[in-house]
Amino acid sequence: MTEDIWSFALDLYAQPGVEAACLELQEAGADVCLLLAGAWFAARGRACSGQRLDTLAKASANWQREVVKPLRMLRQQWKAGAQDDAHLEELRETLKTLELRAERLQLERLAEAGRDWTEEAGSELDAWLQGCAGEAGKARRGALQQLRTAAASRAAS
Repeated sequence: MTEDIWSFALDLYAQPGVEAACLELQEAGADVCLLLAGAWFAARGRACSGQRLDTLAKASANWQREVVKPLRMLRQQWKAGAQDDAHLEELRETLKTLELRAERLQLERLAEAGRDWTEEAGSELDAWLQGCAGEAGKARRGALQQLRTAAASRAAS
């Protein structure tokens, strides 16, 4: 599979129920980019291990905390005010674009972190998703199952 991580993530996120599942997992503390990257590595036949999960978590944590979350928080804070203020809505849309760009760069960082991992037999989708979701996956099992089902269905097609 030669599909880049961004195209994969967009396609998976567009599957029925995935956006809602990802947002639910995000509210529970999961890093959606990390989850999408885990699904991508599974689709590419990469074995999941604690070391690889740690590598991805380290590649993701600072960017998520320092770049993505602040953009998201500000965009969300402006939501109510932007309904009555066209200028604020324009700025909010700009923030949304920046947030999306930051997520794309985060996904590219994650792909780069695992670029030397070789393909292995079998799919480890469950291990990747559970490992990337952490406690949020335990708290939101239904949402994680929705993501798992969509990713498995996509891989089968």
